[in-house]
Order: sequence, then structure tokens, then C-alpha cells
Amino acid sequence: MDISLYYEKRGAGEPLVLLHGNGEDGSYFLHQMEAFSREFLVYALDTRGHGRSPRGSAPFTISQFAEDLLAFLDEQGLKRVNLLGFSDGGNIALTFALRHPERVRRLVLNGANLNPRGVKAWVQLPIVLGYQIASRLKSPKARTNAEMLGLMVHEPQIPPSELAGLMMPVLVIAGTRDMIREDHTRLMAREIPGARLALIPGNHFIARRNPAAFNRAVWSFFQETAVSGEETL
Repeated sequence: MDISLYYEKRGAGEPLVLLHGNGEDGSYFLHQMEAFSREFLVYALDTRGHGRSPRGSAPFTISQFAEDLLAFLDEQGLKRVNLLGFSDGGNIALTFALRHPERVRRLVLNGANLNPRGVKAWVQLPIVLGYQIASRLKSPKARTNAEMLGLMVHEPQIPPSELAGLMMPVLVIAGTRDMIREDHTRLMAREIPGARLALIPGNHFIARRNPAAFNRAVWSFFQETAVSGEETL
């Protein structure tokens, strides 16, 4: 990896890695860091070009972010982790789990999508228009905006059939008024073997705006899928 990712670390126990959404940073998970660090060793990352992590020179893609995560786990000596990703962070987590399933103990996908068509049209249209405008401008800020928006315009591109390869416990969780279409969220849960589905009152940002309900659902999933004595590090 051509960069080192910035991260916050708190707690002790099984490792739990948190991946934020597009244009955000690890501080999005303030309420999850506080809650889950009581039982887990929690890492909240800033992905490439977000927060305090540098952009670097590698491609600005979901695929590259997944490889950045692999390099980070190797640097930290983490052989197997619990992985929770929100929005584009969920897409990174899903891409990583499909490529490196042996590194993922449990997987939580919050507001993730398989392709841009999973986003509601009234949300996606302004993103596409913003991307088209930013792509025509020459300023550094416009180029950065075009890269960020381009992730949501072009990615991810994950065939539903690939989800059958996920053998770890998976929780698919979204808001009842999420920007991801509910039928798309349900499709993901249906195609992942044994996946659990949780719909929490709220919009796309339930982890921040309805943390009590979000954390309860995630805690319940972790408790139901705990395996006594299994090596997780």
C-alpha cells in the first residue's frame, strides 16, 4: 500500500473494524466506538482520501479500498476480524469479504448496495448530475468532488450470484427510510446464505441518528453468532 491509513483504536477483545461512508471519516461511528469498545477492540478507519488518511496515488475505487483494508490488517497483525461497514464502507466490507473470506469472522452491512441501481432514483439523480458538473471543472476541489461522487455513480458492481460465497455470519441492516431501496436490501439478505435482516426506524444514517436501536440490533447479532473458544485473532 502506498499510504498508511489513519485510525482510532479503543477497547479490548475481539477486533471489530468500522468502515465509514463516502465523504466521511471514522468519527461517524462515535456512538458505536463508545458502545462496542466495552467488549471489542474497535478500530475506526479513515479510508483512502478521507478524513486524515492521504489520497495516495493508487486508484480511487472500492476495489482499492478493499486492498487497503487487507494491508491495514496485515500491518496490525489482525488475522481475522469482525467487520462493520456503512454505505460505501459497507460496499468495501462486502468486496473485502468476497475476496478474503478467511479474514472475516462476522460481517455487518449497513446501507450497502450491490450496484448504483440499488440507490433510490431521487437520491441518485443529483449525485450523477453533480458528478457530471464536477468532472468538467479543473480546480483541485472539483477533482476531489468528482472522485467522491464517481464512486457512487460507477460503483459497486457486484453480481447478486456472488453473495452465495459468503459463509460467515452476516447481518444486513438498513433504515426504514433508507436511500437504498428496500427491495435491494432484502435481495442482498436473501442471496447471502443464512443472513439476518434488520430494518431500523430512520433514514440512511441510523448508526448516528438512532444509535440505541442500531446498536441493539448489532449486539444481538454478535451475541447470537458468538462461538465460545473460537480463535478470532
